[in-house]
Amino acid sequence: MPSSRVTVTLPDELLQEIDRQDRNRSRFIQEAVVQELARRRKELLLASLENPHPESTEMEQRGLEEWLASADSEDRNLVDMEQFQPVRWTCEDGWKEQSRCGARNRRPGRT
Repeated sequence: MPSSRVTVTLPDELLQEIDRQDRNRSRFIQEAVVQELARRRKELLLASLENPHPESTEMEQRGLEEWLASADSEDRNLVDMEQFQPVRWTCEDGWKEQSRCGARNRRPGRT
């Protein structure tokens, strides 16, 4: 990965602590930044799971087959109907497998 030189201002005490941990400040700071970015991505993902995008909620409620029936051809190509196990979410039972016979005999987008 190409690198760029940057100037960062840090408190003296923090810099001394970094120097006690690692002689290579750049490597130490790079590793810290990589870890922080990963932590923030995970935090955003968890937030999105707690508050999903309205389209995700709609798709969950309608189910994959219904979504595929209304999706354009580009979106339908994202799902291989022969490789997935149909499931449906119910508040009472959670995720439940569905019969594949309907999915196997229909092509995506056809009813």
